Amino acid sequence: MEMNRIDSTEIPAEQTEGLQQGFTRFLLESGALKFGDFTLKSGRRSPYFINAGAFNDGPKIALLGEFYARTIVNAVKAGTLPADIDTVFGPAYKGIPLAVSTAIALGGAHDMHLGYTFDRKEVKDHGDGGLMVGTQLEDGMRVLLVDDVMTAGTAVRQAVPKILDQAKVEIVGLVLSVDRMEKTGQGKGSAVEAIMEEFHFPVLSIVNVQQIFQAANAMKDNQGRPFLTDQVASDAKDYLNRYGA
Repeated sequence: MEMNRIDSTEIPAEQTEGLQQGFTRFLLESGALKFGDFTLKSGRRSPYFINAGAFNDGPKIALLGEFYARTIVNAVKAGTLPADIDTVFGPAYKGIPLAVSTAIALGGAHDMHLGYTFDRKEVKDHGDGGLMVGTQLEDGMRVLLVDDVMTAGTAVRQAVPKILDQAKVEIVGLVLSVDRMEKTGQGKGSAVEAIMEEFHFPVLSIVNVQQIFQAANAMKDNQGRPFLTDQVASDAKDYLNRYGA
């Protein structure tokens, strides 16, 4: 699959800050990042929660794809990811719009022409059939995974065997929206570190939780009120002191 060039096209004009700062503002203004008292799938009670379901219209999902694309472009330039990626894979269901919007952004603003692929929850036995939708996996392809927020790495551990069962592909990396930087409960390392050790590919994030709080500390909403109160900042610090990797 041919790729012409990698462009350094900027995030749209309203996002003039750096990548991490711009994405933090996007999380806050879209309502994807909320502060309060949330019980996570892990059972932990967290003072903050990131909900990818808040990216629920065309402009938001388009901008989200551009943030993923910029992260990928930067990683290619740095040599962390290869330039000749064939397709972006998003695990069903949350990964589907991520894969599609990322492929669109890479092909539009950055002239990186990649496919997108996602899995069905069950194999289709009629019509086109099969397990995969979009670009079909073939031997020798290079596949890049995308997902939203990793807590324990369950979605990746389910996706990798499905992908490798389809063809002899190379999984070149995983890009997340947010790295929560938390211990897995099985040791001192984070879920991201555990996935990298287990599968031997790089795991990147647009932003990590420490960058989020550093950036949010200086941000205000459209009424001039701080997004981040002293109490929330204190609660987050205590939470990360307890669970941070």
